Amino acid sequence: MEIAVATANPGKLKEIRALLHDLGITFLSLNDLPYPSPLEEEGRTYLENAATKSMNIFRLARKVTIAEDSGLEVDALGGQPGLHSRRFGGKELTDSQRNALLLDLLKDVPEHRRTARFRSVVALVDLAGQLHMFEGVLEGTIATSQRGTAGFGYDPVFLVPRYGKTIAELGPEVKNRISHRARAFEKVRAYLEKELLAGRA
Repeated sequence: MEIAVATANPGKLKEIRALLHDLGITFLSLNDLPYPSPLEEEGRTYLENAATKSMNIFRLARKVTIAEDSGLEVDALGGQPGLHSRRFGGKELTDSQRNALLLDLLKDVPEHRRTARFRSVVALVDLAGQLHMFEGVLEGTIATSQRGTAGFGYDPVFLVPRYGKTIAELGPEVKNRISHRARAFEKVRAYLEKELLAGRA
């Protein structure tokens, strides 16, 4: 079985493949499909972005399609960067520069007010064109410096209190058990096993 994933982000695709690796599914990214241009994210919510991306790729690929939209919500910044997490500070910034910008904005914020969460929303379009939505959330805080080399995006600054480490320090094995994306894809897995893979030889 093939599933189209509406992303060209290699880090995100790698995580999705790792989370669902044992289901015998081949995951195709935008790099594997004749999609003519980058997917735009112009929705006002994660759900809207994910749904639009998944429907657009479904119409092209005519395969079960998954799209995920996620973001970091920092309470002291009124929920920013949120929907704009990937473009926070400008598209030209690297992950490290984006993290540095975030830390600078929070430099005078005390530890007890540095609460934040990662939120992931997954949209899945089945072969009948029906849309199914799944969500996962990971609560944490923002560290005072970048720590760790595993992961991508905001992983080096997102501290998981239970472990006392950033996601980038925990590494992929732990991340793929506890992350917002892992929690959303646990629900995707349950749906796939029940609705699409049941009875498959």
